[in-house]
Amino acid sequence: MTEKLANPAPLGLLGFGMTTVLLNIHNAGFYPLGSMILAMGLVYGGLAQIIAGIMEYKKGNTFGTLAFTSYGLFWWSLVILLLLPNVTIFSPAVSAATDAAMAAYFFMWGMFTLIMFFGTLKTNRALQFVFGSLAVLFFLLTIVRITGNADLTMITGYEGIICGASAIYTGLAEVLNEVYGRTVLPLCPVKK
Repeated sequence: MTEKLANPAPLGLLGFGMTTVLLNIHNAGFYPLGSMILAMGLVYGGLAQIIAGIMEYKKGNTFGTLAFTSYGLFWWSLVILLLLPNVTIFSPAVSAATDAAMAAYFFMWGMFTLIMFFGTLKTNRALQFVFGSLAVLFFLLTIVRITGNADLTMITGYEGIICGASAIYTGLAEVLNEVYGRTVLPLCPVKK
């Protein structure tokens, strides 16, 4: 008897994608940073991706385990970076991260993502686009923190919306293609 496990990737992709879109609508200047974005970062962007990563572990998928748990913890760390200075038991001992510190933070995530992008080269074009656009997003966020350029922040927001939307597409494509047993939304697999 063989146990068939569900595909956890759509959960992780949708958790990442929806949270990324909502944060970057803020970065594009449409609304202020508020509890909605922070809650999404903790729960759907964070917890859901960590669960997806653990499920990928059960399936023996090292790439999926590393990607989903890492980006889930990214969302948790980002929310903590934003909230920790406002927790009275820690202030004034814990100050808000400086622009230089946030630039280093985003740069490290950009490097991680760029290296992970190379792991997508054997999968499909949709996932390649998600990771490629995410690497660009992290490097743009790095430049925004270094320069403080408000126009670049808006451009970064739009790029982030595209990145998040590509993850939503990829997650929904995996679900619909599996449900219908055929290609409903193409992922453009890489020919081997």
